[in-house]
Amino acid sequence: MDGANAAREFLKGHGLAPQTLQLVWDIVALHTSPGIAEYKEAEVALLNYGVALDVVGRGYQDLSEQQRQEIIMQFPRTDFKKTIIPTFYEGFKHKPDTTFGNMNADICACMAPDFHRKNFCDAILYSPWAD
Repeated sequence: MDGANAAREFLKGHGLAPQTLQLVWDIVALHTSPGIAEYKEAEVALLNYGVALDVVGRGYQDLSEQQRQEIIMQFPRTDFKKTIIPTFYEGFKHKPDTTFGNMNADICACMAPDFHRKNFCDAILYSPWAD
């Protein structure tokens, strides 16, 4: 959400309509939310699809070899697989609790051996409500 908030705040100073500011917020906030993004505006879905293709290869088989080579020529993947996980981790290692319920918990588990991932069942079972 940090990036979404920062993008919205930056664009507020450029006189964009509130609907556009909300769209930008949704695009950034939901770009790692499969299952949600594809039901939003085309711009939100498009960034989600692009990120999924770039990071995990979703839809790779739908591209021709020529299309793949054109992408690589424009955007070389210099050690991408080796550098992307630590790069992601740098963005939220100072606030690992924000990874609950999203794929960033997987990154914390990979990068920080002492990371204990929270889960929804524990949240229910250890809720302060008395039964």
